[in-house]
Amino acid sequence: MRQRVARLVLTLLPQNKISSIIGKAGRSKLSKRYVKRYAKHYKINLSEIEKPIHEYAHLTEFFSRKLKEDARPICGDEMQVISPVDGLVTQMGRIDKGTIIQAKGISYPVQKLLAEENKTGFESGHFITIYLSPKDYHRIHMPIKGEVYSSTYIPGRLFPVNDIGVNHVKGLFTKNERVVTFAETDFGKLAIVKVGAFIVGSVKVKYDEKVRRWKKIMKTSVSPVVYEKGEEVGHFEFGSTVILLFEDRDFSFKPSLQVGSPLQMGEIIGQHPASSKKGKYSATI
Repeated sequence: MRQRVARLVLTLLPQNKISSIIGKAGRSKLSKRYVKRYAKHYKINLSEIEKPIHEYAHLTEFFSRKLKEDARPICGDEMQVISPVDGLVTQMGRIDKGTIIQAKGISYPVQKLLAEENKTGFESGHFITIYLSPKDYHRIHMPIKGEVYSSTYIPGRLFPVNDIGVNHVKGLFTKNERVVTFAETDFGKLAIVKVGAFIVGSVKVKYDEKVRRWKKIMKTSVSPVVYEKGEEVGHFEFGSTVILLFEDRDFSFKPSLQVGSPLQMGEIIGQHPASSKKGKYSATI
């Protein structure tokens, strides 16, 4: 009964309209007065932010803040994969026949997540879902060196991606607004899915400054650009979730990594074996 009520409330709420209003408020000059309160409430480490807190013009700018260059060391060798964000692991594992686990008893198809009509190339492989809370650093970085060649914007709802949304909205990540970055790596294809959420302003990506909200799915071929491991590829203007998909069936997660593990960007989450290396990128547009 409680689950049905929670699902009904979440469905009936005008999430997109509320998010738009709060997004505009977060960019207003008046929101500057709340920056210090926000930082104090969420116990944000101010010693690692790029500039003094009083220099942020509004709350959204602080939320999507950059860090000092040495704040997040990039770990490992070329075969080891790092976390692209600060956050919490909410799910991880193998992609089973094109299906990903959302939560206990709830799964969803990769095909719908990526808005692909045909098979995606991620029918098997591995995935990890990382939740970014309001206190986290919200810049998104490459988990491994790769060549970005395509991007898809998918319109949708803005259900909350916290425990309430994940446990009560079936197929949540296939319903919410999202931007997918596709890259070719030395170890096969990689997809970085940036999922919008309740009170999310927008997702920005470095390789396409024209990304904005559309009323339909927009697939964009990107002039191939190589990003080094740890290089920034985008950011959230409010918190949400990142899902990584690895085509490599032989990829393995770090043994100590598990659901509930906190992560920092640059921290090793797993690695590809040498036998998976394909060499030169084969992405085409």
